[in-house]
Amino acid sequence: MMLKMVGTVLGVLLLISSLRVEADGSDHKSKERDHVPLYANKVGPFHNPSETYRYYDMPFCSPDHVTEKREALGEVLNGDRLVSAPYELNFRVDKQGETLCKKKLLKEDVSKLRDAISKDYYFQMYYDDLPVWGFVGKVDRENKLDPSDFKYLLFKHIHFDILYNDDRVIEISVQSDPNSAVDITEDRDIVVEFSYSVKWKETEIPFEKRMEKYSKSSSMPHHLEIHWFSIINSCVTVLLLTGFLATILMRVLKNDFIKYSHDEESADDQEESGWKYIHGDVFRFPKHKSLFSAVLGSGTQLLALAIFIFLLALVGVFYPYNRGALFTALVVIYALTSGIAGYTATSMYLQFEGTNWVRNLLLTGCLFCGPLFLTFCFLNTVAIAYSATAALPFGTILVILLIWTLVTSPLLVLGGIAGKNSRAEFQAPCRTTKYPREIPQLPWYRGTIPQMAMAGFLPFSAIYIELYYIFASVWGHRIYTIYSILFIVFIILIIVTAFITVALTYFQLAVEDHEWWWRSVLCGGSTGVFIFSYCLYYYYARSDMSGFMQTSFFFGYMACICYGFFLMLGTVGFRASLLFVRHIYRSIKCE
Repeated sequence: MMLKMVGTVLGVLLLISSLRVEADGSDHKSKERDHVPLYANKVGPFHNPSETYRYYDMPFCSPDHVTEKREALGEVLNGDRLVSAPYELNFRVDKQGETLCKKKLLKEDVSKLRDAISKDYYFQMYYDDLPVWGFVGKVDRENKLDPSDFKYLLFKHIHFDILYNDDRVIEISVQSDPNSAVDITEDRDIVVEFSYSVKWKETEIPFEKRMEKYSKSSSMPHHLEIHWFSIINSCVTVLLLTGFLATILMRVLKNDFIKYSHDEESADDQEESGWKYIHGDVFRFPKHKSLFSAVLGSGTQLLALAIFIFLLALVGVFYPYNRGALFTALVVIYALTSGIAGYTATSMYLQFEGTNWVRNLLLTGCLFCGPLFLTFCFLNTVAIAYSATAALPFGTILVILLIWTLVTSPLLVLGGIAGKNSRAEFQAPCRTTKYPREIPQLPWYRGTIPQMAMAGFLPFSAIYIELYYIFASVWGHRIYTIYSILFIVFIILIIVTAFITVALTYFQLAVEDHEWWWRSVLCGGSTGVFIFSYCLYYYYARSDMSGFMQTSFFFGYMACICYGFFLMLGTVGFRASLLFVRHIYRSIKCE
């Protein structure tokens, strides 16, 4: 059953990887004077990437008939709302000082534009699937300290530079003319004549490499040096941790095994090595076994989701400005991997001798989706109140609900049924006693929270340098394209999490604390808490984001992402600890 699920997901991955965003379904080839449409996307404050609005929410020139471009699911989730722009950029046709329109701006319009300029509003357009940006205007401070003395200038003329190779568009850029700007500092009605110009230039850049321009920033030597420094730092951390763990296994455990094999009757020796002393309790099933199984099911699904996303990234699906491809892949793959969650959770729950596997399956389905859905409802309400493009249309919400109803839920149930029919028994090398042994009084630093702090710090230190580039890409305007380095960092994160959790599990058992099940999950997932702490640092110290909407979106969705990391890495920590505990207790003779 599991092989069929994985095979289905891989088949969909191949389908997604074969898709590319095409301009109006064409092959991007044009003849001289052919009409190539320019689509206006959105406007918004430059420092608030989530707070974007429809292009014509601003008093710009608009065509007689505004045509909306049909968008895929991922584009809508990304906040894209493409509409036809009034600019005529016919293929290889130069224009000089072409009048766009004469527009009368009322006081309300002037006030709106002035507020937009003060917040560094930018606009985004797409021409032949190539993104282009420009600013609405600028604030002329002229060495004045008092904001009331600033001048607010509205750009009324923009110039398009377009490069072409044979019959295809290669590159486009826009420049605003600061010498052709209108002073809108005062609240008064004005008439503005908007204009534009177009200059076509031939280039030798091939069509296949036209997207490389957008990925240069992340692959510059300076940035590559920092990326590789991050990997070297992480590798050193892994090597040190591996050596530390090897020392434990080679010296401490080897000495313990020798003691047990030569003098198993000695009570003193048993007292010295506490982990042998609690062999009758170490495989006692954890409390709240239904919740524990649901955590493992959801964590396993999220781990599979991350691996499949990396596979798509490594084959080049998420090239720069492949609009919405990442969001589409996340929705589709999460729906298809729900069977993995159902199978893992139900199988583990029944191994724990649970009886109500249906309730456990419902808990598994809601454990991650529930908080995510509640967060989405709140943030979507905020976006509606702001009239932002981040507010999803009713049709898109209906599509997501249909995917959850017709794909996610049935696969979750099928996975649960497969897990129930597998009838696997929990493999415990030692028999569990009837009554649990009392855990001795332990010092404060062996408590759950101090252990979580120790467990989360090392994995976080291995990835924190790379986190800045990821945050700058997701919550800024930088482009991240070096997925091979990111995948290496992800593998290092998994390894470090597994190693540190195993080490802390051994220390816990050595002091005769047999309640290691939940501790291994909490210690493994504690990196998610550190990542959320980094979110606080990034928002207040490294970014210029502001406003209630942007703050809500940043912390709301980052809390969901960090929660997902907690589930995923918690599952990794438990699985590694379970393998370790089984190994050491299988290597000794337990009565």
